[in-house]
Amino acid sequence: MSTPTRYQDYWINPRVKTAALWASMLFIFVYVDLFSLFRADVRADIEAGKIFAFTIGQGVLLGMIIYVLVPSLMVFLSLVLPVRVTRMSNLVLAVLYALTVAGGAIGEWNYYILGSAVEVVLIAGIAYYAWTWPKATDAVTAPADQSQASTRAHSPLQVRE
Repeated sequence: MSTPTRYQDYWINPRVKTAALWASMLFIFVYVDLFSLFRADVRADIEAGKIFAFTIGQGVLLGMIIYVLVPSLMVFLSLVLPVRVTRMSNLVLAVLYALTVAGGAIGEWNYYILGSAVEVVLIAGIAYYAWTWPKATDAVTAPADQSQASTRAHSPLQVRE
């Protein structure tokens, strides 16, 4: 009788989790929109100068790039902003993007609905990790002596405010 192999599992910082979820969501976001270009109705609308109910122009394109820039920047900002700002921005943006993604899928084709559903699940993961962000404890934030402070400074579990 052999014992099953046990694998070491490491704690993953919520910053890394949220950044990875934003990146994953963006991949799906891009592919769903890219696949839309294979549809004759979408191409006809674009050739007629329309996207959804909007006339293609500088304002619409500026709004679209801002809409894509925000989650694109959140991949990086989730890693570098102070914890309170990161947590709050992830919560607020996750709710806003979940609503817009779900709303945009209404009346769409099945591929679009599936892609949007997966995007909403990933965005829900962002909200979950931001909402359940671990609280700092005295043991983590206040080392007992200076020797612990120097080793703790290089710890992947270090908490920054």
